[in-house]
Amino acid sequence: MSKIDDLAITLCSAVAQEIRDVRTLIESLAEVLASDEYLACTYTEQLQTFDLLVQRSQEAADLLECVANGTSTLEAVERVRLNLVQDRLRVALGAA
Repeated sequence: MSKIDDLAITLCSAVAQEIRDVRTLIESLAEVLASDEYLACTYTEQLQTFDLLVQRSQEAADLLECVANGTSTLEAVERVRLNLVQDRLRVALGAA
C-alpha cells in the first residue's frame, strides 16, 4: 500500500469521526428544541428533519469507515440502510 493510500484511509476515518461529531451536535440541538413545548407542537415536522439529518450523517460516517477498513465501494454502498441515500450513491457511482 502506498503512502497516498495510507493517507486516504486515515482521512476517511477522520472525516467519519467529524461527521459523527456533527451528528452529536445536531442531536443535542434537536433535544433542546424539542423540549420546548411550544416549539415541539408548532414545528413538529421541521423538528423531524433533525432526525433525518442524524440518520444521514450516521450513514455517511459508517460508509466512510467501511471504505477506510477495506470494504469495497459497492459493498459499502449496499450496507447503507437509507434507501434514499443508497440510491443517490448508486447514481453517483454510475456517473463516475
